[in-house]
Amino acid sequence: MSGLRSFYISLGLLFSVAVSANPEQDFVTATLVDVEDERVLDAIVEAVHQATISAQTSGRVVKINVDVDDTVQKGDVLIQFRDKEQRAAFNAAKAALEEATSEYKRVQDIYAKKLVAKAALDKAEARFKAARAKYDQAKEALENTVVRAPYSGIVVKRHIEVGELARPGQKLMTGLSLEALRANVALPQDMISVVRQNGKATAVMKDGKRVTATKITVSPYADPESHTFQVRLDLPQESLGIYPGMFIKVAFVTGVNKRLLIPASAIARRSEIKAVYVVNEKNLLRFRQVRVGKYIQASNSYEILAGLEEGEKVMLDPVAAAARFKQQEK
Repeated sequence: MSGLRSFYISLGLLFSVAVSANPEQDFVTATLVDVEDERVLDAIVEAVHQATISAQTSGRVVKINVDVDDTVQKGDVLIQFRDKEQRAAFNAAKAALEEATSEYKRVQDIYAKKLVAKAALDKAEARFKAARAKYDQAKEALENTVVRAPYSGIVVKRHIEVGELARPGQKLMTGLSLEALRANVALPQDMISVVRQNGKATAVMKDGKRVTATKITVSPYADPESHTFQVRLDLPQESLGIYPGMFIKVAFVTGVNKRLLIPASAIARRSEIKAVYVVNEKNLLRFRQVRVGKYIQASNSYEILAGLEEGEKVMLDPVAAAARFKQQEK
């Protein structure tokens, strides 16, 4: 009981805990606490980064390194084109640039000795810049024959096969990243004002775990057919166990009200009945049925809707309380 007693003493901001000389007499005082009201809606998880990669140059596909559902890292080679034409153009542009560079430097040296007119220097400089531009263009075209992953993620669709001739702008692959996820919610119009005002929401997983949205983006207009507002909640990167396309729950804070709370461990369960051991003014125990409301994860407590009043004392440990109750009844 010492560990349990220390735990509830640390919750002094929420509960008033009394510890007597006898550990079995430890109790908590039911207290009215400000609790956030929530409204829970369905949401669909989607990837923040999802894109379709298109061809940036013409070429025949000679190799495809990944397929649908494969995981890729940023920079991995996805597709390779036949690059004979682009490589020839690159080599020619490289040779022309080297020649123009050499000529430009030669004319610069001569001009410095005042053995040639300024017009000759300008002409050599123009040739150098034109050669450099063609080189950069040819280099980019050659690099575009190798298609790389723009970010780490998974491939969800492939739009081309080996042997096909790709044209600039043609779709190649569609992928998404699992590093950044968000929940997409259709928000009823009666909630739009309070959500914009409070700006607080949490995603609720199947196991009950909650993660707080790092950012909430509310659409400035409603859908004309459903009359709902599209809301996107960016989720933290540690949101493990969820993937794009999954349904989850999202709890929006709609206000704050006082609720009568007691620690979850103070509640005794007998089949379908939930009850507590109440300590009266004579330090005697009474076994009393209560109606339990929502669970407050932050304080590991339950809201009591009926059966208990503010200020009444409840035993922390129902097992120890039951033993004491039996001794009391003898």
